[in-house]
Amino acid sequence: MIATSRIVLVMFLWAVCFPLITAGFAYASHLTFAALRAFLAGAALIGLGLVLGRPWPQGGRTWLTLIAVGFGATSLGYLGMFMASEFILPGIATVLANTQPLLAAVLAGFVLQERLGHIGWTGMGLGFGGIVLIALPQLFTLEAGSFGLGASYILLAALGITISNVLIRTIAGKTDPVMAMGAQLMIGGLPLLAGAFVFEDPANVRWSLEFVMILGALSLFGSSLAYWLWGEILATTELNRANAFSFLVPIFGLAMGVAFFGERLGWIEVAGISLSLAGIALANRRPAADDPMTAGALQGEGSEP
Repeated sequence: MIATSRIVLVMFLWAVCFPLITAGFAYASHLTFAALRAFLAGAALIGLGLVLGRPWPQGGRTWLTLIAVGFGATSLGYLGMFMASEFILPGIATVLANTQPLLAAVLAGFVLQERLGHIGWTGMGLGFGGIVLIALPQLFTLEAGSFGLGASYILLAALGITISNVLIRTIAGKTDPVMAMGAQLMIGGLPLLAGAFVFEDPANVRWSLEFVMILGALSLFGSSLAYWLWGEILATTELNRANAFSFLVPIFGLAMGVAFFGERLGWIEVAGISLSLAGIALANRRPAADDPMTAGALQGEGSEP
């Protein structure tokens, strides 16, 4: 139950990131904003780890894994999320971004030997179907021209996050999550900073109290705290089971729209939410031990989320 609560908290923190990113574009250009987020989040985690006396990651293989995680989760993930908003509607982005749990389930089956089984795959399918329903009203308002570029950015982010989640699972429990996640954020921020200097002018940031608050919330809560928790979660929970909760992110987004912006939910959105919640429940249901698709994965499995 505690693990489930932490997973839900992580998904809520990631959901809050989207409106903060949009608000921050009024003060900083895309790559500059992304690099600032990565470096502030990474520095906060490493600073906290040093104060707490946490150990640095050890071993060349671990550091190679963290470099790959930083490039996937932070460099590609942030690049895709920050750049796509300029070219694609939020509803389309939501559908494309939520291919990530499906892609990760396939990759985890090969790399981690974590197989969902028939019930788990049914749950993933229902969860993704619910997201499609939630975004359905916007799917009919496509604008020509920039859709392909925006979709490419989102899929690039989904691919980077997919690979990094599998890699985080391989080192989870073997290295301190505070220092490891802080390191990958700093590493992943380097390509973003290089891109900012090549394509933008980082000196043009409009510093203000509002931007500092946006950047602080996005970095410290949406990145530092979220990745710290995520690293700890994957040390004891199968990636597929934890990742199924990713379908909560757009649901939290809808809830915030209703609570703070006076938006209303139609029957399509309600049906989509119900379908996604049912999918999450199915994906986290322990399959029968004699299921040939999961029997191997259940041996040596960690604690339930």
